[in-house]
Amino acid sequence: MSRQSFRDLKESIELKDGEIDELNMELDNKNEEINKLKLYSTRLKYEKQNLEDKLDNEINNEKAKLKELDDLDKKLKEKQDIIDDKQNQVKYLRSLIDDYKLQIQSNSENLEVQLRKISKTYEGLLKQKDAIIEKQDENIKLLMKEKEEIIKSNKSNIISLKLQNDNYRKLLDKYEK
Repeated sequence: MSRQSFRDLKESIELKDGEIDELNMELDNKNEEINKLKLYSTRLKYEKQNLEDKLDNEINNEKAKLKELDDLDKKLKEKQDIIDDKQNQVKYLRSLIDDYKLQIQSNSENLEVQLRKISKTYEGLLKQKDAIIEKQDENIKLLMKEKEEIIKSNKSNIISLKLQNDNYRKLLDKYEK
C-alpha cells in the first residue's frame, strides 16, 4: 500500500472524526432543546394544575377555563409530538454515529492487517536481499580463489617455460659450437 493511499485513508478517518464531532455537537444541541421543551412541558403541567384549582374555586368562569385547559392540552400534545420527533432524530443520529464508529474500527483493523502484510513482505524481501548478498559474497570469494589459483598456475607455467627456454638455448648453444 502506498504512502499516498495510507495518507488518504488517514485523512478520510480524520474527516469521519470531524463528522462525528459535528454530530455529537448537534446531538448536544438537540438534548438541550429537549430539556428546554421538557421544562416548558413541566411548566405547562403546573399551569394546568393551577387552572384546575381555580376551576374548582371559580364555577362562574368554568367554561372559559375549560377551553383554556383544552388549548393547553393541545399545546402539550404538540410539544410532546415535537419531543417525540426530536427523540427520534436523536436515535437516528446515534445510529449514524455508531455506524461511523464501526466503519472507523473496520478501516483501522483493515489497515493493521495490511500493515502486518506489508511488514511480513518487507521482512521476506530483506531476507532475500541478505541471502543474495551472502551468495554474491561466496561467489566473489570463489572467484578470488580461482584467480589466485590461475595466477599460481600461470606463474608455475611461466617458470616452466623459462626453464624450457633456457634448456633449449643451452641445447642450441651446444649445437652451434
